[in-house]
Amino acid sequence: MKRDFGLIFHFFLIFSDACAILLSFLVAYLVRTHLDQRPFYFESAPLEFVASTLFLIPIFLIVLAAFGLYKKSIFFYNKRLPEIGRLFLASIVGMMAIISYDFFFDTDLFPVRVMAFYAVLSCFLFLCLFRGIVRSMRSYILKTRRATLRAVIIGNSKNTEFLADYISAFPESGFSLAGVVASSKYIPKDLRRKQYSSLKDALKRSYPDVIFQTDDRHTDYVYRQAINRHLLYYFVPSSAMLTSQMGELELVGDTPAILVNVTPLAGSAKIAKRLCDIVIGSLALLLTAIPMLIIWCLQKLSDPSAPAIYVDTRLSRYNRRVKIYKFRSMKPEYSGITPEEAFTKMGKPQLIKKYREGGDMIPNDPRITKLGHFLRATSLDELPQLFNVIKGDISLVGPRALVPGELRHYGDRSLLLSVKSGLTGLAQVSGRRDISFEERRALDLYYIQNWSLGLDFRIMFRTLGAVLFRKGAK
Repeated sequence: MKRDFGLIFHFFLIFSDACAILLSFLVAYLVRTHLDQRPFYFESAPLEFVASTLFLIPIFLIVLAAFGLYKKSIFFYNKRLPEIGRLFLASIVGMMAIISYDFFFDTDLFPVRVMAFYAVLSCFLFLCLFRGIVRSMRSYILKTRRATLRAVIIGNSKNTEFLADYISAFPESGFSLAGVVASSKYIPKDLRRKQYSSLKDALKRSYPDVIFQTDDRHTDYVYRQAINRHLLYYFVPSSAMLTSQMGELELVGDTPAILVNVTPLAGSAKIAKRLCDIVIGSLALLLTAIPMLIIWCLQKLSDPSAPAIYVDTRLSRYNRRVKIYKFRSMKPEYSGITPEEAFTKMGKPQLIKKYREGGDMIPNDPRITKLGHFLRATSLDELPQLFNVIKGDISLVGPRALVPGELRHYGDRSLLLSVKSGLTGLAQVSGRRDISFEERRALDLYYIQNWSLGLDFRIMFRTLGAVLFRKGAK
């Protein structure tokens, strides 16, 4: 998908919730110290109190998430009564969690317990208010059609007509109608100007962000087209297919639709992963700053005229080209050219076949410097990529960043490019160079389709072991 405004709205929703929680603590404190007529026996310091509660906000946000308050079905489809009920319960449970923390760790957070009661009420009210503001802003922006996702509907079904009518009339749905691939009888008369004869034609001319399929003809082909172009894919089931085993459905107007994600890494999960990248990446950068400075100096001492950092173009999410930073491990004359060109240039073309048959490696590669062999064996050449992680070019964990010329070797290249590439990944910690090309590709695909934060942390811990024991490093 080329645009992801839903992710931006999710971010602002979480941010507004955090502000509402923080403000509720301040209001609870001020109510007790300024409006409550009963005497109190502690020094009034509202700003210090609010500062002491900052680290508790993530606890509250986790409670909100546990109550399903960041699910698209709750917030984005205006289910106000279920949302209000969950907000009230989450406010109580969240405050109970903070009181429990205060009790067990003896932090003396609340000078008096009644403050917690005031905080529950104010938290509930502010959460409702702030979410209402975010919802109003979202509706206003969507009505201008600046942030809607362009939708193509395909299928000969009455649902095609229902969806086309609804999306055209209500931009607040988050979609705008880009085209319809169906027989004329399934398209409203005033929308037949947007009819296309084939999906291929619609994709080429309407530049969509999402595909809705309303019948079960050629589903494999339609889904594959969505994957290849990094589009969202919704399947609209017939009433006979609406079973409990199909999971939670989304309603687009009155039409149930199943969002088929290529990867679980979507919506608020992207925000969680990005926050982990920033926090852990920044911490790792601080811890490795001195080793990186030493390596840079060694590079310059060994070859003052050559650059210490090698910049290479790789492919990341949605086929985006990014500049990847690494400590140079190759001799300057062989940097930036293909292995075939390098071996030919050095007069050893016989090494080309040996290199490719060996899984893109050969023992004692003559292109690599002595220092470069050490950097590669210890993976220290990868450290500058922490800057790429913080910038958002790649993630800490993900599939291997592909060189553009490698794409022809990957049958599932669109799947591999559906998430950001990673500094490390499941393939790297499963043997790195000791496993075959096909095994590395299969592990990358498994990671994409089975992503979780827990899996990311397990891979990061295994990465430390793989680096320390040089497992698979060459």
